[in-house]
Amino acid sequence: MAAVAKKDVKDAAKQYNFAWIGKDKTGKVVKGEARASGDASVAANLRRQGIQVQSIKKVSRRGGKRITEKDIAIFTRQLAVMMKAGVPLLQAFDIVGKGHSNPSVAKLLFDIKTDVETGSSLAAAFRRYPLYFDALFCNLVNAGEQAGILDTLLERLANYKEKILEIKGKIKSALFYPISIIVVALVVTAVIMIFVIPVFKDLFKGFGADLPGPTLFVMNISDWFVGNWWWVLPGLIGGTWFFFYTWKRSTTMQRVMDRIALRVPVFGDVIRKACIARWCRTLSTMFAAGVPLVEALDSVAGAAGNFVYYDATKKVQAEVSSGTNLTLAMTNSEVFPSMVLQMVAIGEESGALDAMLSKVADFFETEVDEAVDSLASLMEPMIMVVLGGLIGGIVVAMYLPIFKMGQAI
Repeated sequence: MAAVAKKDVKDAAKQYNFAWIGKDKTGKVVKGEARASGDASVAANLRRQGIQVQSIKKVSRRGGKRITEKDIAIFTRQLAVMMKAGVPLLQAFDIVGKGHSNPSVAKLLFDIKTDVETGSSLAAAFRRYPLYFDALFCNLVNAGEQAGILDTLLERLANYKEKILEIKGKIKSALFYPISIIVVALVVTAVIMIFVIPVFKDLFKGFGADLPGPTLFVMNISDWFVGNWWWVLPGLIGGTWFFFYTWKRSTTMQRVMDRIALRVPVFGDVIRKACIARWCRTLSTMFAAGVPLVEALDSVAGAAGNFVYYDATKKVQAEVSSGTNLTLAMTNSEVFPSMVLQMVAIGEESGALDAMLSKVADFFETEVDEAVDSLASLMEPMIMVVLGGLIGGIVVAMYLPIFKMGQAI
């Protein structure tokens, strides 16, 4: 009996999408979509709104791509624009949901709209989906609802998300080129070792002379590859997968890798600047929305994107909550450059902390842009030298016996 009751509750809680057509109080034909457990619930909800129902049809929303940060940023911008234009909140969700090309995003927005229709606040509806809307997003939306400036805060959120996406995109583009070249170089080297070098080895057997040292070295490596490729390649692929799997799910692993990332030559400086830019941009956005500093630092800790800055922010938060001013607490954390500390000090003294933090974020975002551009121009010749040395060395080693034979003749 308990199992049957549990199944009934589960079935009752299951909801579906419905498309409806009806007439409003003025006799105008209106259309829309709703999410409910059945068409009877949709009809009852529409009648409460004064709509005379003409038809209700269940809509299937299968498939759809994964929801990305870019999808959320675009949705935030669209919602902010429509709220600024005076479009009612539920109608704005309806417009964005119907116009989206990704069914997964459309389903998410209709689910949130349904929650708001049933009496939930917008911030509470967003909090039901922490995978897509983090604490920062929900706290700002809640502050906007409480203060009656939801459109303004949505616009700030959209600006914030677009800036963060831009920084992440630049760092990814800087890393993509060298990583892709390294992968291609490894594949080419493996093919040469397994398939090409053995052909040369058979050719050299009839020479009847001692082979040069570099040639013997390359041939020994090739013999090892041919004899062990069946476990080396799966081992490399499996090891790489396990490394990233553990990195993504293990907090200890993330802490270690985040510390290492900040110490990597050239790249570490770019990552540090990006973390500071995100940190300052997040705190500026939260502080400008009127969120108390201690509460704002809670969201800032997770937004930095690096555990070194997460731990430092938690330390800053603890000191600020005990009465220490922000500048001194940030100085004690020992992860912020003097320029940031001086700007924060000026902001605290002048009462314009959000504006100063925004200027610091702008400065470091520009620094990241310039660093990425210089990195791209620096990496290209370095990669060419490494690839040329690797592939060229193998080719020269295998042709040395042929040159030697030619000299003998």
